[in-house]
Amino acid sequence: MKATPPARGRLTSALWFLGTLAAIAALTAMGPQEKSLGSNVRVVYLHGVWVWTSLAAFVAAGISGALGLATNRAGLHRWSCALGRTGLIFWISYLPISIWAMQTNWNGLFLAEPRFRLAVIFSVSGLLLQAGVTLLEHPAWTSAGNLFYIIALLIALRTTQNVMHPPAPILNSDAARIQLFFGLLLAFTLLAAGQVARWLYTRDRSGQNISAARQTVRLPQR
Repeated sequence: MKATPPARGRLTSALWFLGTLAAIAALTAMGPQEKSLGSNVRVVYLHGVWVWTSLAAFVAAGISGALGLATNRAGLHRWSCALGRTGLIFWISYLPISIWAMQTNWNGLFLAEPRFRLAVIFSVSGLLLQAGVTLLEHPAWTSAGNLFYIIALLIALRTTQNVMHPPAPILNSDAARIQLFFGLLLAFTLLAAGQVARWLYTRDRSGQNISAARQTVRLPQR
């Protein structure tokens, strides 16, 4: 049986996404070593790009939501929803990477570390937010929620104390080779996030089109 055009498109998107993940894994495995952490620094690279990607998605969701609230354009609300959920996916999945980085570089888990506690708190609150706006089924509330979430997160990151987590270690590094590698790895991770956001946006738009079609069919004939 031949695949229908929508099914073929979903398969192609899935293959591209898997290819992007494979490229991220390969790049991480080939990352430059560091004097004090050695090859274990590669986990730190992955941890870093995952956090930055989630923050970029949250910021994009907030901006899209603010524009959607200002212009009342449905497409901007849908993008805010898709980007907010994408950011949350990367934010939650960064937690096990963070634990991995702690275990490999500091030989133990420091779960009371302020930045890690912040990550857990905003993971739970993000899940509750997305569940709430999904139940409300009102695009404007989704945009407003995403805008409030990223503002609160940025304030919390600004005011949370660094203990084991140095502030922007890659940006403050003197090794241009490490910075260039981190930028390349970040570009691939942002690409993966873009693929996830586009899939979520397309799925949401398709679902709304189907709902609208069903409502049209159910309208009484006059």
